Amino acid sequence: MNTTPSSTPHFTSPTASDRPRSGQDQPQAGAVRRPRAAGERALVLGGGGSAGNAWSIGVIAGLFDAGLDVTEADLIIGTSAGSTAAAQITSATPAELLASILAAAPRQRTGPAGSDSGRVPIGPAADHMERTSGIIATAEDAADMRRRMGAAALEMDAASDGSGQTRWRATVAARLPSQRWPERTVLIVAVDAHTGEPVVFDRHSGVDLADAVAASSANGFGVPPYGIGDSRYIDGGYRRNENADLAAGYGRVLVLSPLGGRTRHPLDWGMQLAAQADELRAGGSRVETILPDSDSRDAFGSNLMDPSTRPPAARAGYNQGRALAGQLTEFWR
Repeated sequence: MNTTPSSTPHFTSPTASDRPRSGQDQPQAGAVRRPRAAGERALVLGGGGSAGNAWSIGVIAGLFDAGLDVTEADLIIGTSAGSTAAAQITSATPAELLASILAAAPRQRTGPAGSDSGRVPIGPAADHMERTSGIIATAEDAADMRRRMGAAALEMDAASDGSGQTRWRATVAARLPSQRWPERTVLIVAVDAHTGEPVVFDRHSGVDLADAVAASSANGFGVPPYGIGDSRYIDGGYRRNENADLAAGYGRVLVLSPLGGRTRHPLDWGMQLAAQADELRAGGSRVETILPDSDSRDAFGSNLMDPSTRPPAARAGYNQGRALAGQLTEFWR
């Protein structure tokens, strides 16, 4: 039977029963479904690497400075780089976060000159894109793709010395202004590397915020599958880049998509943002999306993982947010 990418993910809970894996009982952090109370406003922050995170912060800061505070949403959904942004905006002001990005020491952009926007991905990023493109091309559907992605990540992890886990957690934790889950509803999306099943963490999951964000953003660009207990997780973007459909039931849904709503997957899998927005609107939600404008895309360059893109991406996002605030005010308020 064909499994759609919008299949309901599991909500993790420390009280869930263990399930067998590979002939042995492997305790897992979760696997129970918990209903969510629908609210009025939902903010969705999609993946998009280092540049995408900075752009999202810039957009939110620009909206804020123009009088529109979207950080007070009833629900915030974060995926991959968007999970970092979700944790950041619930524990620091947009102005503080933007200032931190702009104050960072400039770094040399990576990659040789190219005919596109001046640079082309090299090293781990290019290798990762080649590997994952091969998996996507041979997968039967989205569920099969997630299982294959998980298996490939676990295989690479088995050949490593295990130090990547500790380094990645320290990197993620250093990016978060607070290590505590906010009181408001924040959902962090990941994928179980062993089963390919989507998993959603929240403050009731019994998982540290830094661990949830580290799991959601374990994207394979030199980042191993992230372990929480005996479970291993890969990037939540393997479910959908934005996972906006998880905001079903909310009256107004604002989506920031650093990847511009695009997907590398076949369109009939329904993983693109347009399909998610259609699902939400069919359920009665009003949906608005913010995609990078031409200045923002120029700031991104061709390697979203390049830290040197962060200041220009944040500035472009800020300008875009300020410009959009007026037309979004009626929608959001």
